[in-house]
Amino acid sequence: MSPQRPSNQPAVPLADPKRGYRVLKQEIDDAVRKVLDSGSYILGEEVSAFEREFATYIGVQRAIGVGSGTDALHLALRTSDIGPGDAVITASHTAVATVAAIELTGATPILVDIDPDTFTMDPSRLKLAIAAHSNVRAVIPVHLYGHPADMPAIMSVAGDRSLIVIEDCAQAHGASIGGRKTGSWGHMAAFSFYPTKNIGALGDGGALVTNDDALAERAELLRQYGWHTRYVSDIAGLNSRLDEIQAAILRIKLRNLDRENSKRQELASIYDAAFSSRNLCIPIVRPDVRHAYHQYTLQLPERDQCRDRLEVNGIQTAILYPKPVHLQPAYRDRLQSGPGLLRHSERICTEILSIPMHPYLTENEIVRVVNAVISATQ
Repeated sequence: MSPQRPSNQPAVPLADPKRGYRVLKQEIDDAVRKVLDSGSYILGEEVSAFEREFATYIGVQRAIGVGSGTDALHLALRTSDIGPGDAVITASHTAVATVAAIELTGATPILVDIDPDTFTMDPSRLKLAIAAHSNVRAVIPVHLYGHPADMPAIMSVAGDRSLIVIEDCAQAHGASIGGRKTGSWGHMAAFSFYPTKNIGALGDGGALVTNDDALAERAELLRQYGWHTRYVSDIAGLNSRLDEIQAAILRIKLRNLDRENSKRQELASIYDAAFSSRNLCIPIVRPDVRHAYHQYTLQLPERDQCRDRLEVNGIQTAILYPKPVHLQPAYRDRLQSGPGLLRHSERICTEILSIPMHPYLTENEIVRVVNAVISATQ
């Protein structure tokens, strides 16, 4: 039985999209009402405007709004003609959506280990995997928890074999390396706008971004049945469209992203100062990197006991992710991996714990989290 927290203690939420909505309520309500009054609800002016604004923010030429982050990855692969017989390399320590998107194309995922400091793809393991598999066509590095993968190294390794690089930016809205934002490094990138993301819709949504006009135009066709002319499919596509209401909401959220990310970084600094003095293993941030802090993830040797203690004190936590993809029931013993063991991916799943991180935590909640973590790890 799970431990019970005292009934008089409100929980400190890991994320709180409802609180984020309340802060922007008037703007969001007005924007939604405008869409409702317009009578145009799919691929209209709001979607087009958001696509332009999001592309400008990321620093790319084009953005294509789609139904979800998984769809964005799937369409990026389809746009590149990746399918049966092809292999795509990604990390095993990721949301299963990354691997699901690869398999939706009929391609074969090949999983490699991570850098144990940043939890992102290890470029040296990527290089070995490319050498070991002649059918590799693409690489999907995942910017996990808001820390960018080592894109300069990954682009160099992939470039030696002319591989397509598709960034999984589902947790890295606004993160950057040397001032260059995630999403602008690869040939394409995929973003999720799930409600708890740094830019969250009030429903599902996603976007594919690129600097390549030909890829963007193909993605636009694929997201709506391959239509150039309505009801006439020039290529076999699917239905994955960002709707007008979500686009209107996302335009408001985008205008507030840098402010909210700055709050996340301030909160991370408070956590860093409190926990490093206790010799806790806090997130490592590489030089010249701007971390988006989608999650603030500690490594704790006695993670499960600590989590139980935090729950008793009303502190919500999450384990992202409890099993690497190659050990999950749906994928165990059937996915390929690159040379070498996935030992870092397997080890950290027993130690990682994400604690509350969102821009609307109150001062009292921050104090409660800090005190509870310190108490739970003594």
